Amino acid sequence: MREYLLVFLVAAVATYLLTVIAREIALRTGAVARVRDRDVHAEPVPYFGGLAMLGGLTAAYLVAHELPFLSQTSGPFVFHDARIVLIAGAMICAVGTLDDLFELDALTKLGGQVLAAGFLVLNGIQYFLFPSGHGGQFALDPAQGALLTVFVVVATINAVNFVDGLDGLATGVVAIGAIAFFVFCYQLLALNNAPLASTGALLSAMLGGACVGFLPHNVNPARLFMGDSGSMLIGLVLSASAITLTGQFSGTELSKGAMGSPASLAPTFLPVALPVTLLVVPIADLVLAVIRRTRAGRSPMAPDKQHLHHRLLEIGHSQRRAVLIMWMWAALVAGSTVVISLYTGPIMWSGIAVAALVTVTLTFLLPKLRRPGGLETG
Repeated sequence: MREYLLVFLVAAVATYLLTVIAREIALRTGAVARVRDRDVHAEPVPYFGGLAMLGGLTAAYLVAHELPFLSQTSGPFVFHDARIVLIAGAMICAVGTLDDLFELDALTKLGGQVLAAGFLVLNGIQYFLFPSGHGGQFALDPAQGALLTVFVVVATINAVNFVDGLDGLATGVVAIGAIAFFVFCYQLLALNNAPLASTGALLSAMLGGACVGFLPHNVNPARLFMGDSGSMLIGLVLSASAITLTGQFSGTELSKGAMGSPASLAPTFLPVALPVTLLVVPIADLVLAVIRRTRAGRSPMAPDKQHLHHRLLEIGHSQRRAVLIMWMWAALVAGSTVVISLYTGPIMWSGIAVAALVTVTLTFLLPKLRRPGGLETG
């Protein structure tokens, strides 16, 4: 655990420091987010946060490679898979950087996303088999596994990209997702007495650190946006970290939950469901946006100002509070998914119910308390 914490801190510090350099590069190259009708920022903000995050991920990987626990007690596949994910991340970051500079069309960006996902598949990072509980497992046809992998990676990339509409929103949501997946991965391996050094845990620790390191520059008022170079990068790394889990452990190795009982959802569904559940807020926003635009006779990729974060602003939340509310929803879903997957019992369900009640109350009650005649919440 200490070495994972060190990896997290290296990614955070490196990203935080590199962000200053990335901002200067963006300003000199003109990669700046202009103020548009659908935007909520009032002044132009430079892009290229993704370059700093890629640098932070790379620094964390290089340090992890020298740590005894991760480098000596793990098989070669741990760093092989992590290296492949970083290369794919660099590919998609390059596509995003070009978009930040020249505003690529949607089809070109989609092609870049499919190319990066295909690179993962060609290098052995894809869905192979799924534990089915009680020590069983079922295997996927290679073509089916490849198609499912590409779909999940591309969907996750676009979900993160869609939610990147308020300062710090996407960064915080992915940080929460990465930390939640690290807890899930580490605990699942510990409960099953499997090797604790895994690519999934390593990548999620690296990603969580990179997001946390970038966040101080990205919260309202943001000094730097991560742009498509960042949103597509962190979406790919988050989905790939979950995918690597299915290729490195069999059903017999990951079949137990707490107290030696059969794990509930974890062995069967979570290798596919985790990228979805950890990003349920942006994915829900993505689905609603596609339905809304299609019904209006517009392209599903056409921008508008009706995302979930726009709705929160409309009902009375400030930008910072709207971001905090969406972070809480992301934490509620991600945390509940991980806990339910590993543990059972009335205490667990009571805790989830209380967390849900607090989140719902803060979402809908706070704006009313700030209206004229209501209580001032400060």
